[in-house]
Amino acid sequence: MYETLRWTVLDSLTIAGRTYSRLKAQPAEIAAFLVFPVIMTVLFGYVFGSAITLPGGDYRDFLMPGIFMQVMALTATAAATAVGEDMERGIIDRFRAQPIARSAVLVGRSVADLSMHLLSLAGMVTAGVLLAGWRAHGSVAETVAAFALLALFGFAMIWVGTYIGLFVKSGAQADAATFGWLFPMTFLANTFVPTRGLPAWLKPVADWNPMSAVVAAVRALFGNPTERGDVWPLRHPVAASVIWSVALLVVFVPLATRRYRDTSR
Repeated sequence: MYETLRWTVLDSLTIAGRTYSRLKAQPAEIAAFLVFPVIMTVLFGYVFGSAITLPGGDYRDFLMPGIFMQVMALTATAAATAVGEDMERGIIDRFRAQPIARSAVLVGRSVADLSMHLLSLAGMVTAGVLLAGWRAHGSVAETVAAFALLALFGFAMIWVGTYIGLFVKSGAQADAATFGWLFPMTFLANTFVPTRGLPAWLKPVADWNPMSAVVAAVRALFGNPTERGDVWPLRHPVAASVIWSVALLVVFVPLATRRYRDTSR
């Protein structure tokens, strides 16, 4: 049992290292991770922020946690695209022929994807502090908890994307299968504006959107302006964020693993 676990961990680290090595051949991907936060901060913080007034608080303090969540939510698209490209090039079939633990392929990829998107999140935080004047006003423990929630949510979304990527035959198909619905969902939440101004038929969708709970939770932990809703996820956003993230992992980790095994066969 111990030996099996040991080899699974080592194989997972090897797969993660393979993911990192791709960056040497694709330096533009690293640049995108660093430039994207600046673009998002300027676009939403200054272009949109100049036209939005938030009663009782600074809009940029309200905005930045929402953008942090969006960065982690879009890990699903990146994971799906990477897996789709591996499917297209036959990499998944090559892994099948290697004497490695089957679970290591997906675990190694997910860990590598999470670490790279945490780098992007760090760039976003830096851009928020330097360009938008964003600050975390909570305690050190609360700030660490907020970033931990973002990492947990991002890890869960990676497995959603991995599952989708295993069904397609190319990276382009994977991108279309995720970005087309995921990006609008990041707007159909309290990401950029409070949900209280939404139409009555649309507000419940936004209030129960898992992304709304994550944004409300990190805003509360950072000590930034937040919206207290009248539904359970927004009254208890930290608990709701953990429940949503764990639920996604409980559902999509087994589904992705089973799909990978079926694909290997």
